[in-house]
Amino acid sequence: MKAKDTLMLVLLAALWGASFLFMRVAVPVLGPLVLIDLRVLIAGLALLLYSLLLRKRPQLLHKWKQYLILGVCNAAIPFCLIAGAELSMNASLAAILNSMTPLFTAIIAYVWIKEPLTGRKIAGLLLGVTGVIVLVSWNAHAGSTGTIWAVVMSLGAAVFYGIGGIYSARAFQGEQPLNLAIGQQLAAGLLLLPVALFFLPSQLPSVSVIWSVLALALLSTSLGYLLYFRLIINVGAVKTVSVTFLVPVFGIVWGWMFLDEPLSLGMLLGLLIILLGVGLVIGIKLRSRRAVE
Repeated sequence: MKAKDTLMLVLLAALWGASFLFMRVAVPVLGPLVLIDLRVLIAGLALLLYSLLLRKRPQLLHKWKQYLILGVCNAAIPFCLIAGAELSMNASLAAILNSMTPLFTAIIAYVWIKEPLTGRKIAGLLLGVTGVIVLVSWNAHAGSTGTIWAVVMSLGAAVFYGIGGIYSARAFQGEQPLNLAIGQQLAAGLLLLPVALFFLPSQLPSVSVIWSVLALALLSTSLGYLLYFRLIINVGAVKTVSVTFLVPVFGIVWGWMFLDEPLSLGMLLGLLIILLGVGLVIGIKLRSRRAVE
């Protein structure tokens, strides 16, 4: 991988890791529904403007039903679940739990498209579960009902990411990546809008909240997707997926630097165990792809 692509990968991980920080700042004021609707609408419109500036008119209407499903599974529901979890959970913990996505994807792929669960994948899944147990049991507020529900919501978001990933691979073969990014965000925004209008905050948000929303939408989402798709073009999906290992690391660093979130041995140990599990699950998949290529 060239130095430029490596820097892009690290920047992508930093932006996606920062999304947990931005949500943690804004969600107590705006609530999950309003925050996420702003995130996807602003991000979708920014990507649409970018597409028009490049004179690449997005083609979305031919698969509008599929885009609505993708928007629900891969944006609206998981984004709202993570934002809801961060009402009672640190940004760093939410980032670590989100790294379970590849493990749930392996289970969903087995159930949905009959992709084999090899012994190595099963070992990876068991390691992932172990990591979550370590992570939660060592957390200072693990016994509280709020934290338990936050963990469930975070893991639920990872499940929906897995569903969305497999659905997009099956329903959008040959589709332009920029179309996918625009269609997913705008579909999620339009679906959330009627509900979010009932949960508007009673007072204007602070400057820090406004900046967090804009950074979440424009940096973590719009720019993040552009970097992601550029990396896929430059180095392929196999190397791009390694961002999975860096996102929770940045999530921990940003939470510690800007929100004074504590770093504990249990958190680091849980992260290490989960990432080892992710490595086993992704590693076997990547080798099989190389064999096909």
